[in-house]
Amino acid sequence: MRNRDIIVIGGSAGATAPLKDILSKLPVDLPAAIFIVLHMPAQGIGVFSTVVGSAGKLPVRQAENGMVIEHGHIYLAPPDHHLLLFKDHLMLGRGPRENMVRPAIDPLFRSAALHYGPRVIGVVLSGFLSDGAAGLNAIKRCGGFALVQDPKDAIADEMPIRALGTTTVDLCVSGGRIGDVLSDLVREAPGAALPIPPEIRLEVEIAAGERIGSDSLLPIADPASLTCPSCGGVLSEIKDGHPLRFRCQVGHAFTADVLAKEQESRVDEALRVALRIIEERAELVHRMAMAGRQSGRAAVAEMYETRAAEYREYADMIRRVVLQSLHPKPRKP
Repeated sequence: MRNRDIIVIGGSAGATAPLKDILSKLPVDLPAAIFIVLHMPAQGIGVFSTVVGSAGKLPVRQAENGMVIEHGHIYLAPPDHHLLLFKDHLMLGRGPRENMVRPAIDPLFRSAALHYGPRVIGVVLSGFLSDGAAGLNAIKRCGGFALVQDPKDAIADEMPIRALGTTTVDLCVSGGRIGDVLSDLVREAPGAALPIPPEIRLEVEIAAGERIGSDSLLPIADPASLTCPSCGGVLSEIKDGHPLRFRCQVGHAFTADVLAKEQESRVDEALRVALRIIEERAELVHRMAMAGRQSGRAAVAEMYETRAAEYREYADMIRRVVLQSLHPKPRKP
């Protein structure tokens, strides 16, 4: 191809406004196809109407399995399916969730990098956490162009910041400028094709729903003493992962920040369960002490009272930890 003709866009919280602006500025004769993943609930329908309403004269289609790719068209990932690009057609994958979501941005970006290399322009918009960062890195590693919304312009700056921290991007501009930039970039010649890293191909297969196991992950990941929050399986750390990422033998994938967030919620839940059990234990032992007093067994009652006091100390300690996790002390500058 003589131009960059594959545009992949990913966003989450706060991405709707810049996406509207981008699509409204694209010319009707756009010599490229556009593919969009926005995080949405499994039954979400509002995103499609939003994209249709802002796309100008460019036709918008909800992606379907086997759909042929055409220039000048916009394709939107449907709920609960990964949107994947193959040679000249689309595929909807029901592979495991990545960063707790499906559709996820990273699978779209990886599949575009795998099959279209330097013809790809990857765009990361506003959003929380880090979906899109690993996929944008894959696009760059395969010779594509990386574009990120300026974090200072984003409602949720985490996704742009993580993308910038993971990849040496080609451009970082405000959401209001991205549409004009894309209109120019699609008319430029792509760079040279680069070798495809083997892990990109494997991770696209996983997103498509191919069966994997721990043996399949060994060439690209090392087992870690961490547990998958989705299925309880063993996680493996992706080698040369940018950003730091993990996968389990089922295929669930997490960047380190998403995994830490999931662990934090589980730690909080475990602490609350422990607090309840210890307080119940303190109450039971206190009642046993009272019963001992009433039956004239002073030594037994004293032993139980001592234990009840110890349990209450433990409960107070856990309660302080829980409250501190809800209201952490600000760090000194």
